[in-house]
Amino acid sequence: MNTKILLAASLLAVFAIGIYAENAVAFAQYMGNVGSEGETGSYTLEEALEIQARRIAAAEANPSSGSGTPYLDASGVVGAAVIAGAVFGGIAGAFFLRGRSGKYAAMGRG
Repeated sequence: MNTKILLAASLLAVFAIGIYAENAVAFAQYMGNVGSEGETGSYTLEEALEIQARRIAAAEANPSSGSGTPYLDASGVVGAAVIAGAVFGGIAGAFFLRGRSGKYAAMGRG
């Protein structure tokens, strides 16, 4: 009885999320020239080239800024991977060492 109620509630939740997800609209990052009324205008090639030229000039003027992703920092990609590997590796090592001894360990194996 409980599994049928749980299954029905889960299905209702999935359908409810699907219904409400239709109302969520994702907008593009660049919508062109937005007017005072909020209407979207055209995003011309000249405007796109001007923006890209400004970005290149800003990157050349400040070469130390990079992409903004600190790969070798402790808060960056590699640092987070090393920290996570150390934590989960330590836990796995503790389980491995703990599993080699104790009352359920096989006799003659350690």
